[in-house]
Amino acid sequence: MFNKQNQFRKSVLFFALFATGLSYAQAQQDQVKGATQDENGKFLSGVSVKALNRESGKTFTTSSSEKGLFSFHNLPEGGPYQFIFSSVGYQPDTLSGYSVQPGRPLALSVKLIPMSTTLDEVVIGYGRIARKDLTSSITTVKAEDMNVGVMTSPAQMLQGKVPGLTISTNNSNPNATPSVSLRGASTLRSGEAMEPYYVIDGVPGASLALVAPDDIQSIDVLRDASATAIYGSKAANGVIIVTTKRGKAGQASISYNGYLAIDKIAKRYEMMNGEQYRNYIAANKFAMEPTDDLGTDTDWQREVERTGISNNHNVSLIGGTETTQYSASLNTFKNNGIIKGTDLGRQIARGFVQTSALDKRLTASFNINTSITKQNDVLALGDGLSVYDAMYYYLPVSPVRTESGAWFEKTDRSQYVNPLSLIEENTNYTKTKMIQGHAKLGYKILPSLTYNIDLSLQNRQYNNAQYYSSLSMAARNQNGKSIRAAVEDERKIMEMNLSFDRTFGNVHKFSALAGYSWEENNNDDGFQLTTSDYYDDGLSYYNPGMANVVDILGFGNYYLSTLRMISVYGRVNYAYNNKYLFQATVRRDGSSAFGANNRWATFPSISGAWRLSEEPFIRDMNFFDDLKLRAGYGVSGNSLGFDVFTARQVYGATSSFYTDAFGNDLRTLAALRNSNPNLRWERTGMLNLGIDFAFLKNRLSGTLEYYDKNTTDLIYDYAVSTTKYLYRSLTANVGEINNKGIELTLNAVPVKTTHFSWNTGIVASHNKNVVIRITNQEFSTDYVDLADLGGAGQSNAFQQRLQEGAPIGQFYTWEWAGYNDAGISTFYVRDAQTKERTGETTITPTNKDRTVTGSAQPKLTLGWNNTVTYKNFALTGMFQGVFGHKVMNATRARHSNVVGNAGQKNLLASVIDTEKATDINAHYLSDRYLESGNYLRLANLGLSYNIRNIGGQLKNVKLYASMNNVFVLTNYKGVDPEVDLGGLTPGVDNRQTYPRTRTILFGLNFNL
Repeated sequence: MFNKQNQFRKSVLFFALFATGLSYAQAQQDQVKGATQDENGKFLSGVSVKALNRESGKTFTTSSSEKGLFSFHNLPEGGPYQFIFSSVGYQPDTLSGYSVQPGRPLALSVKLIPMSTTLDEVVIGYGRIARKDLTSSITTVKAEDMNVGVMTSPAQMLQGKVPGLTISTNNSNPNATPSVSLRGASTLRSGEAMEPYYVIDGVPGASLALVAPDDIQSIDVLRDASATAIYGSKAANGVIIVTTKRGKAGQASISYNGYLAIDKIAKRYEMMNGEQYRNYIAANKFAMEPTDDLGTDTDWQREVERTGISNNHNVSLIGGTETTQYSASLNTFKNNGIIKGTDLGRQIARGFVQTSALDKRLTASFNINTSITKQNDVLALGDGLSVYDAMYYYLPVSPVRTESGAWFEKTDRSQYVNPLSLIEENTNYTKTKMIQGHAKLGYKILPSLTYNIDLSLQNRQYNNAQYYSSLSMAARNQNGKSIRAAVEDERKIMEMNLSFDRTFGNVHKFSALAGYSWEENNNDDGFQLTTSDYYDDGLSYYNPGMANVVDILGFGNYYLSTLRMISVYGRVNYAYNNKYLFQATVRRDGSSAFGANNRWATFPSISGAWRLSEEPFIRDMNFFDDLKLRAGYGVSGNSLGFDVFTARQVYGATSSFYTDAFGNDLRTLAALRNSNPNLRWERTGMLNLGIDFAFLKNRLSGTLEYYDKNTTDLIYDYAVSTTKYLYRSLTANVGEINNKGIELTLNAVPVKTTHFSWNTGIVASHNKNVVIRITNQEFSTDYVDLADLGGAGQSNAFQQRLQEGAPIGQFYTWEWAGYNDAGISTFYVRDAQTKERTGETTITPTNKDRTVTGSAQPKLTLGWNNTVTYKNFALTGMFQGVFGHKVMNATRARHSNVVGNAGQKNLLASVIDTEKATDINAHYLSDRYLESGNYLRLANLGLSYNIRNIGGQLKNVKLYASMNNVFVLTNYKGVDPEVDLGGLTPGVDNRQTYPRTRTILFGLNFNL
């Protein structure tokens, strides 16, 4: 059968070449003719064919037709000639040593092999481009290369995959979202203002809650400003573009993917057990109230823990014809956390249809996406009202309940609450509904000119319900307390553009884009109701009308904010002879968020590349399969995290009341925000230099990049005089931050045989963050103190300082100097003027004794990915690491307070060996608790078995298993060294940490 197929293909090739020869015979004799095919013998069109005369150095270019045929008839006689074949997505091939002679035509045939490490196209924002024509820094991660596990956010699928992208998941709380930053922090604001901008299937600003990980086809990360500037004022922190799976012509399949995951805590704090605690108290002459010790040995961590069981099920239908393609999917996901009372459930439904008409000149598509998310969480407040704190500090000698069945509580003890009662007597339930509709119409005015219009509407309804029972220690003596909030957000977007794409003379490739965008966001349309004093806990939060008290100050800070933005944008791409590449973009944005004098801003970019591998002097080396130099500079902005009130004078109700002449208590109104008509955009300018390379027949490829990112006009709230302004602070543009870095990507195929292969890839990045300026002539401050972590005797003892010349996350702490003769921790004294050590030590350090002791900014982030396949088996492993930074272990300090806690609260078991019983300062935060945050983690290990070509209705089956957080190599003394590296106070581990888990997952995937 195989031989017959080969004979048939040879016959087709022969007759195709014969027919081609006849058609040209009447015009002129072809000197060279041939055909281009893929590895399966299918004819390839659009393959670039270059004839290089090695003697003269002249080149002649043509391309294969729709039938995969090509010819030359104008080549100078002689030689030798090289014929170079290249096509997007395929490895280039070369045929050498041919001479062109009159009357002796050459017949050539080539089969191109697909590239295993390169994608055909890259999403660049409002379009796609061939990867070989790319001039900017974009990393693409395919679905099969993404992380596998219990993912609460698609961003976690990219951890360790993209250089410069730092994703820190400091706990395993199903309701937590990871911190995401790209190429360093470049703003003084928190939240979405510090994170990349998300685009899903062409819809800017779409929510990740609308996408199930199983529905994602690929994710493109736009890393430099020459790539992100097309998104203008929202792209300063990079852009992440998510592309979901869509139907294709001739395809019809039903797919299922599901898994069951089991979570166990990976590491616990070793607190004293009952016997250890009694012995420690007795040995060191501490006193314990008799009512505390009821002869029990309670492990409070295990009391609040459970085995977390999670499951995921995704069913998708994908198919299409030449004119119509469709896809639909339904996903249900449930993640039960390992702390009782924490869970997240989500259902996502997606539908897409696309059709074409008018001889495929008109294309119309529509998709609708919906999600419902339900979350339960436990209290994580301050003043000891946190399950994550109480599970450590509650005494092991006390029981969970008294003999009467009541919770064992010590109501007279400060910041001391039974962790089980915090879970059982308090409810925090959130339900979020989202729906998004997206319609797109494209019309080919000319073969190379297309008009596109996109319309999208996204609606989000958020409902939060909290109830503190009559037994709740978080609402003492209130006879039950209820908080209900209902909020609605709405986003409307219209995009329209003209795109032009044409190649002239086989060497001039030109494309252009011109567009218009309109966006309106209506946020925080809602209210909150806070009530208390219920007759009974039976109705929980369902009937607030049964309450006797309505909190006049508890209506929530929800104010409808209507924010509008109008933009025009354009982009030009040009490539000459596949060697010299150029791109320029510009976007002009106008937003109602900023001051009346600065509503508009322009964001340009320019980039170019030189494909050295297309030059004869490089090709003659027979070493590089690809070699490209890139350079680009662009400016982007940061308008995320603002509302329409940011730059306006705002008045509102305060918490103060006065009594009028009639005896009525009336609430006072006052200014809540100052107007700043000059408030303008934060602007980030970035220079990016890169080199892409591949050799050894693409067995080794990679990218090396350098960037210099400078952000000016940073927005921050500055204290102002109320004699000049109505409110005590003003939002103004003052600061400047710089990030410089180097990024390396390496992909290799060390082993590849018929049945066995090993693919490995490394992404490594170094970033240096420096705050250049936080002051100007009008707004002056030497520094900003941050990270007040509290603790007995440490009021206003900040642990970080924002200061010019230093990075965000600079630790500014006391320096531990050992013990004095009384066994008390001492700290170095510093001179208030010179800031130098005086040579003295003290047991009562003050603010002037603080100094620079380290930085939370990593010097190196690393990801190492490996895939080993043997026949139908595949073994994957992803290592992830962060190095060269400090972490403040405030949790360890808190539970090392021997004098303050002994007899009142539990202690770490390690204090028996590490702390002196006389040390009243053992818990003082200083460089003693500033630890190295270095770690290397085997983040994921997976094994799968694929059964292909089963036959019948079942196309293939995949069985897989994986383990997350297999092990971690670190010297960090906390439960896990991976802490939040985003925001203004990165690198802090402070008592509110949800335990990190180890997950074992079993899954099944099949296609019909």
